Amino acid sequence: MKRLAAPALLALAACGANGEEIAAASPTACVQEVFEASRFTHCTVDPEEADVALVLDGEDGKPLRNFEKLAAMEPEDGVILAMNAGMFDEAGEPIGLLVIDGREVKALNRNDGPGNFHLQPNGVFHGAGADWHVETTEAYAAGKADPGFATQSGPILLTGGKLHPDFAQDGDSRHFRNGVGVDRAGHVHFVISDDLVSFGKFGRFFRDVAKTPDALYLDGAVSQLWAPEIGRRDGGPPLGPLIVVTKPAKAKP
Repeated sequence: MKRLAAPALLALAACGANGEEIAAASPTACVQEVFEASRFTHCTVDPEEADVALVLDGEDGKPLRNFEKLAAMEPEDGVILAMNAGMFDEAGEPIGLLVIDGREVKALNRNDGPGNFHLQPNGVFHGAGADWHVETTEAYAAGKADPGFATQSGPILLTGGKLHPDFAQDGDSRHFRNGVGVDRAGHVHFVISDDLVSFGKFGRFFRDVAKTPDALYLDGAVSQLWAPEIGRRDGGPPLGPLIVVTKPAKAKP
């Protein structure tokens, strides 16, 4: 998997001492931070200053599978970031809830099964307008959300500030991982590890650095980020659904 060289990321990180200060200064900043001796790229988005969409298929009606094809559809100067969304099957189709532009493409998956997706509780990242949330699948099912976008994945990293009960302190399973969390001010934190990390360390990053009481794991091993403002566009294994965060229409050239 191609990743941005460390010096470029470290130069960006010099813009502020930590994620909280960067978030206050610039709601769409991506910075590299070192936590427990591992590197993470941490992008903070203010929903009042950005639009989000879930993207799956290209013009041919088939899953895009990579950022190169996405870039052919989305003008780079309007993109804040993109990353892989919820988990998917071998064809790139979602295995859990997927809502695109208010249309349910795949229904909520509450089945038992193997793998990270079914490590309960799992959860949903969803929103409408400038109101974006992460919550458990059960909470989503019990609520009255009418999302413009939604993606389901698992496991939940944090619920109410508490780590998933099945996470070890620093387990033996290490991967590049990405996820999303929402802080108490409503800012959304997209994080990807630039080193191989455990679930426990990844969850603690959201709790202790991003300070999001609720956070959702999106995937590992395939995790990729496109962030034009820092000159990063990862390549790697084929992807499924994609989260695309763009500048509001009024701010686009």
